Amino acid sequence: MGLLLTPYEAAVRKLYQVNMWNPVKLGLENVEKLVGLTPRALDMPIVHIAGTNGKGSVAWKISHGMRAAGYRTGLFVSPHVSSFRERMQVDGQLIPEAHVETLLPKLFSLCEEHGIPATFFELTTALAFWHFAEQDADVVVLECGLGGRLDATNVVTPALSVITSIGLEHTRILGDTIEAIALEKAGIMKPGVPVLVGPNAPHDVLRAHAERVGSPFYVATDLVDLGERAEARDFDDENSLIATAAMRLVSDTVERCRLAQTHVEQGVRSRPPCRFEAVDVLWDPVSRVASQPQAPASAGALKVLLDVGHNLPALEQLFAKLERTFPGRPLRVVAGFSRDKDLAGCLDLITKAGAVRAAHLVQASHPRAAPAQEILGLVTEQRGAAGGCAVTAEGSVTAGVHAALRASSESPPSDEEIVVVCGSVFIMSEAREALGFDEPKDSDVISEVAGLHLRNSQESFSDQEQDPPQMK
Repeated sequence: MGLLLTPYEAAVRKLYQVNMWNPVKLGLENVEKLVGLTPRALDMPIVHIAGTNGKGSVAWKISHGMRAAGYRTGLFVSPHVSSFRERMQVDGQLIPEAHVETLLPKLFSLCEEHGIPATFFELTTALAFWHFAEQDADVVVLECGLGGRLDATNVVTPALSVITSIGLEHTRILGDTIEAIALEKAGIMKPGVPVLVGPNAPHDVLRAHAERVGSPFYVATDLVDLGERAEARDFDDENSLIATAAMRLVSDTVERCRLAQTHVEQGVRSRPPCRFEAVDVLWDPVSRVASQPQAPASAGALKVLLDVGHNLPALEQLFAKLERTFPGRPLRVVAGFSRDKDLAGCLDLITKAGAVRAAHLVQASHPRAAPAQEILGLVTEQRGAAGGCAVTAEGSVTAGVHAALRASSESPPSDEEIVVVCGSVFIMSEAREALGFDEPKDSDVISEVAGLHLRNSQESFSDQEQDPPQMK
């Protein structure tokens, strides 16, 4: 007996199943054909953002600055945390389920009629473009999915191109040197379109490519003087630096996008969900239910911080920022990672951080997630005793979050303990639900196929070849 799905679930589930078992094949031919067949084109200014780290946060900040200036702003990002609809927003409103139900089947039909073997990400990109056009967006902020040169988003001619940073990532696909990856990211440069580059990138390589293409070249640190922030002590400082420079460039060069300094400041103050996101949570030990307090500083509320610090550099930045922001306060960590990360290194960093008094290891409901017990084995076998830090394997994300809340609620209020949820983006949806967030979330029938899809998609963050997973 088949599943009884809503029209939205059926459309999104089918999207995830498109080319599920095919290897990653980057290119522009499919998406060019598909976008060309849709009835509305993007004819508004676009800010196109690529980079190894920071591109999602920079896109978020720029879009908030544009919205503060009164522009109807489309935002395209990936991956999402809790709902597929997060990927395409207009003025902060997720694409409605009804729009997905209407537009996705039309895109499927176009692919069938014209023999276009479009992938999940190509279809998602086309869906976003169509949605933004139908919603009459004044400006669009567009985050690349993977790479740049052959990324599906690279069919646009933007008002500004941005490259946030360059690091070793997806080496099987993009190249195994910083220079090779930089050139793939540089593929978003267009003749006559200015390009802005962040501080942590090979400027000589990118500048030379910009000269070949005919793209005016700018470095963020040459355009913005933000005092200490210019030193980019953490990722948010660096992202704010780049976003500030980008908004100023757009304001100076695009007549349809003028921003005042107050709009820029509003933009850089904002952060995407799960990027050093601090929230207050109420924990009921009787019902074992967490909830969000109705008023700030509610009595008995626990401080929780969520961050998608999922590798060593990100975790180093996270704990350094925690010490600067909450000096001397003890930390209780809930952490889960994908198998392809340096698990031993990440656990060593967490357990030896002086402020961490306990770590609760969890496993996301995702095929690439490392089992909590396996991670715990690395602590006990490879790294020895974790000093004063108690480490336990809790299993599910919900179990780990609730165990941390329960323990934190039992500590003396004077401790001011902070619960830190960090690691893979794949743990965040379940963690937010366990913390009592009331927000759009994909149903289990979507999440199940989404997890299988991600192993072999453009959004798989592993560089290892994998066998197709088995459907249940």
